[in-house]
Amino acid sequence: MTIEVQHIRKQFGQFTALDDVSLQFDDGELTALLGPSGCGKTTLLRIIAGLEFPDSGRVLLDSDDASARHVRERQVGFVFQHYALFKHMTVFENVAFGLRVKPRKERPSEQQIREKVKKLLELVQLDWIADRYPPQLSGGQRQRIALARALAVEPRVLLLDEPFGALDAKVRKELRRWLRQLHDELHVTSIFVTHDQEEALEVADRVVLMNKGRVEQTGTPAQVYNQPASPFVYGFLGNVNLFHGRVDEGVLASGDARLATPQHTGVRNGEAIGYVRPHDLDVERYVAGGEGVAVKLRRAHAIGPLAQLDLERADNAQLIEAVIPNERFRELDLRDGETLLVKPKRMHVFVDQGEGI
Repeated sequence: MTIEVQHIRKQFGQFTALDDVSLQFDDGELTALLGPSGCGKTTLLRIIAGLEFPDSGRVLLDSDDASARHVRERQVGFVFQHYALFKHMTVFENVAFGLRVKPRKERPSEQQIREKVKKLLELVQLDWIADRYPPQLSGGQRQRIALARALAVEPRVLLLDEPFGALDAKVRKELRRWLRQLHDELHVTSIFVTHDQEEALEVADRVVLMNKGRVEQTGTPAQVYNQPASPFVYGFLGNVNLFHGRVDEGVLASGDARLATPQHTGVRNGEAIGYVRPHDLDVERYVAGGEGVAVKLRRAHAIGPLAQLDLERADNAQLIEAVIPNERFRELDLRDGETLLVKPKRMHVFVDQGEGI
């Protein structure tokens, strides 16, 4: 099913949750709605489901206006962060619930229900706990059962609201991989809400970045990470170092440092910020007059294949983080307190166009 939202607006009192949001979700696509708390992503998900109604705008399901349709008429499966399983029902009965409450004319026979639930429990690899109750399960197991229950009614759309948010990091990572594999098998149009950048970039076919009720950028994980459309996107997707200064004829003057920014050769004395990810910084021993930013090594965390360096700029005491291969760290034989030079291998510069950056 293709989903389209057109010019959606939603207010809660004086708070604008969604401000003229238009998006299309393609058939069979797994899309992540990503952004900080309060950006409107869960409100948008609930409007698509029919659990909330917009103040204006339309929701189209396969080009049909579904804006006024009840949630039961939208053929949507919804998975919540906190499972919402019935504690007094077995795993089997939880998954069967949606089938049993269908109108009599649409309800499958008892034999069909048993066969379908058995297949779904096999699909989520939990057929061996069909007789247990939710309190007897782990968090990861409960979330997989919640997903099986949502799939039981054969939804045309699967909506997941921070599905792994209540789980610990190890289980969350395992379930992310499992959800991606499950989606590749089923090809149900799916939208999931998350504020976890790594989760969105790892699982989704497409990422929608939201901020303050508006869409900042949409694209594949590679596109939004490597070609951020705004300072917000760059800052939200992973750690980043900021170099404040002014750009003039292709050079960013930031404190005592002069950093090349050839994409802005036409700018004259413009206020700007350079964004550099920690792994995009070259680290060298300090040489007087050398090109780059002079820093002092405050602390190094050299565990595993990468070494994280906590650095302090010599000119303004700003903290900088660099990540280099551990082999390079050992080769340099760095010591806390020594002066180094860092130079961006890749820097994205946003120039103030009069609206602030």
